[in-house]
Amino acid sequence: MGKMKTGIYSGSFNPIHIGHLALANWLCEFGGLDELWFMVTPHNPIKARAQLIDDRLRLEMVAAAIGDYPKFKVSDFEFQLPQPTYTIDTLRALANTYPEREFHLVMGSDNWQIINRWKEHERLLNDYHIIVYPRLGYPVGEISRSNIVAVNAPIIEISSTMIREACREGRDVRFLLPEKVRPYLFGPTRKIYLQPNLSK
Repeated sequence: MGKMKTGIYSGSFNPIHIGHLALANWLCEFGGLDELWFMVTPHNPIKARAQLIDDRLRLEMVAAAIGDYPKFKVSDFEFQLPQPTYTIDTLRALANTYPEREFHLVMGSDNWQIINRWKEHERLLNDYHIIVYPRLGYPVGEISRSNIVAVNAPIIEISSTMIREACREGRDVRFLLPEKVRPYLFGPTRKIYLQPNLSK
């Protein structure tokens, strides 16, 4: 029996939305993955920490969003790594910790176009499996490496940034969020309060 093909969908999930879940679902049911881990990042080196919802709340929202779907898992693996975390270091640590799994890094075509800016990008391209999904305005181009595959997953252009801005403006965008995530941002029991952006 071969290794379990495990997708690593890394991101801030700030917050997780239906676009994240639809892509992940497609990759498991149509894209050849046995399972997918939502790797919640504690701090992205290119994002200001002030933009991030609390680490544990983001982790909690992902867990609530995926529910009991057996092919999804939420992971705080990067929370235990030296900060800031970089993809190549995470993949190395995952391979050492879970040798029985074959990890496939999931990335959008927008990041694929700037992969040469990533830490140790040549080793990343040579040594690891990568799945590239389409983003509007970012053509994938030709891929000649057998360990890297471009998939024709549905394009759903929803962003966490747009959701946060809408909440700050008092808009009710509950249907862009998984049902169990909505109470975190809407209603009397909400745990997240996004202040209006006064810099505009």
